[in-house]
Amino acid sequence: MTLPQRVSLITERSLSVLHPCVYGALADGEALNVISSELEKEVSMLLSDVEASKIVAKFISAFPEIKRLVDSDVIAAYEGDPAATSPMEVVMAYPGVYAVTIHRLAHELYKLKVPVIPRIMSEIAHSKTGIDIHPGASIGERFFIDHGTGVVIGETSVIGSNVKIYQGVTLGALSFDKDPVTGLLVKGVKRHPNVEDNVVIYAGATILGGNTVIGHDSVIGGNVWLKDSVPPCTCVYNRPPAPEIRQCLKS
Repeated sequence: MTLPQRVSLITERSLSVLHPCVYGALADGEALNVISSELEKEVSMLLSDVEASKIVAKFISAFPEIKRLVDSDVIAAYEGDPAATSPMEVVMAYPGVYAVTIHRLAHELYKLKVPVIPRIMSEIAHSKTGIDIHPGASIGERFFIDHGTGVVIGETSVIGSNVKIYQGVTLGALSFDKDPVTGLLVKGVKRHPNVEDNVVIYAGATILGGNTVIGHDSVIGGNVWLKDSVPPCTCVYNRPPAPEIRQCLKS
């Protein structure tokens, strides 16, 4: 079995703890023991046994907080979509909830500096949903991605609480700086935007740059292209096009 396949199994076990009514097959305690054992094997192959043991213990201890965040995301999806009939439906059928749930797991491992595994987790969600969230992105509670296909959230993005985004939104980087000596890309710098609390970003919007901040309680309209910050409580829209409407002449 390959590493991606083994990480996929660990992810499924973790989903059974976070959404037991949908994915649950084991009791919480038993599932956590299995996750701990399986994850420690994988991390030990990437780091030392001692490091792996400490990292996995911290990851398992974070599950209550991860579950609290995931539960808040489910409620945000249910309350934020008039088509949703129940929280169970959004867990079972909403790609945004699935992708964000896996991101909560991957982000915790990313913070613990686990190599490779967080990216594999994010690609599991990406391949199934079309939603690409780098595990480094920091996301507050009650986060809802509606529809979701084509969403891209970069590594150094910071998203506040109660944020809602739609399909095709990009939180991306501008051009990348290169080291003048080596010619290699400079890494470890802030490249992606910050989105403060209570922001809505509509379909197709592109927001770029590590210094770009979308102020709280703002609305970013569909297909807007932004490289500059906007203050709190701001609505940003493109000017409407001017379509020509005329009667078709029949031959």
